[in-house]
Amino acid sequence: MPHDDLRSFLATLEDEGQLLRVTEQVSPEPDLAAAANAAPRLGDAAPALYFDNVEGFTDARIALNVHGSWANHALALGLPARTGVREQVAEFIRRWDEFPVPVERREDPPWAENVLEGADVDLFSVLPLFRLNDGDGGFYLDKAAVVSRDPEDPSDHGKQNVGVYRLQVKGPAELGIQPVPMHDIALQLAKAERAGEDLPVAIALGNDPVIPIVAATPLAYDQNEYELAGALRGAPAPVTAAPLTGLDVPWGAEVVLEGVILGRRRELEGPFGEFTGHYSGGRSMPVIRIDRISHRTRPVFETLYLGMPWTEIDYLMAANTCVPIHRQLTAEFPEVRAVNAMYTHGLLAIISAKSRYGGFAKAVGMRAMTTPHGLGYLKTVIVVDEDVDPFDLPRVMWAVSTKVNPAGDVMILPNLPVVALDPAADPAGITHKMIIDATTPVSPDDRGHFSQPVKDLPETARWLDKLRALAAR
Repeated sequence: MPHDDLRSFLATLEDEGQLLRVTEQVSPEPDLAAAANAAPRLGDAAPALYFDNVEGFTDARIALNVHGSWANHALALGLPARTGVREQVAEFIRRWDEFPVPVERREDPPWAENVLEGADVDLFSVLPLFRLNDGDGGFYLDKAAVVSRDPEDPSDHGKQNVGVYRLQVKGPAELGIQPVPMHDIALQLAKAERAGEDLPVAIALGNDPVIPIVAATPLAYDQNEYELAGALRGAPAPVTAAPLTGLDVPWGAEVVLEGVILGRRRELEGPFGEFTGHYSGGRSMPVIRIDRISHRTRPVFETLYLGMPWTEIDYLMAANTCVPIHRQLTAEFPEVRAVNAMYTHGLLAIISAKSRYGGFAKAVGMRAMTTPHGLGYLKTVIVVDEDVDPFDLPRVMWAVSTKVNPAGDVMILPNLPVVALDPAADPAGITHKMIIDATTPVSPDDRGHFSQPVKDLPETARWLDKLRALAAR
């Protein structure tokens, strides 16, 4: 059965040996972030961490690294913990075929148990806040699902966005938000500001394990993330209308914040240790006013550490970056076999494809850079032959080292858009992009000497199965 809230998923992780309860007293800084930073280094089966004895807090319950390993990511999708990354991506693609799955509307959400409104709104009284990196400009909420809707078409739930954005706590009732220009919420905010209005938002913290996955998935503007959650869960996603804004929020959330992004107001936000492994610096960004806080009794505060990869965010935003790009490419180029865009949220991607004619691989690379995600992220694309698994890095490096002649196989595309958080961008938001064609040239591109490749022996596949069976005993 799919999980309807964070607490049931934490129980599953504990049953599977994938939750580590830290019972000793720890300091909020630096212990919590340092532990979450260290956890993924335990490997592909690293556990989630749970703290309930934190110095300075009387009743804190903090969950970290919940998605921070392939084992936990598999369990989030209802798969066995030992499911490998290739198999998880393949299953993600298979389930996507069921998208969209209509939501299930439920009443009496558990987060409605406690309410703070008006002058009583105080984020510090509800959330045990701490910095994630020494250089951060303040406290951040970085695993919340931020819900907004197209202000020009508010009745169209397809144009409702559920996204993950970094939120800096600026006061008891204010947050800073960084809406990347390529993201849906930035488009919606621009529409609201042109009309002289604020943009209503609802922010859900501590959600069931599929919600963070879909909130980090680059969907088309009119595609509903909750309907993708239903496809990934194998059952409709439970949602309910937030009482102040009317926006659909996860039924099982721990905390729901409601308010507005204040139109035409900007304040300094940052710096923040980002997914790139670098601080992003301070920038002038919009401000959210919180008008209502609803929360479960004794809420669990979930956040994630991000910094020098790999950390939890790299697992959380791996399969759900690969799969949309794969689907968008295969709609036009069915020769595309697989996409590996797991690296630094897709700043680099490896694509395998069967070349239809000379120059085909470069065309695939250029199209990848113009997908919704590619516009803001894909900076380097490596294209390999169809028989090279893009998840098998030794084979990819073999292809790059033997198939590539830089004189004709490396394309530099100048002055294209990229997320401003890319530390190599100059100026911020602009970069040169690169396509590396590591495929075998086909006619009329007749270059090199590739006519005599070494092939696997016919018996190799049978022996691979046999050796795996022997090793599993």
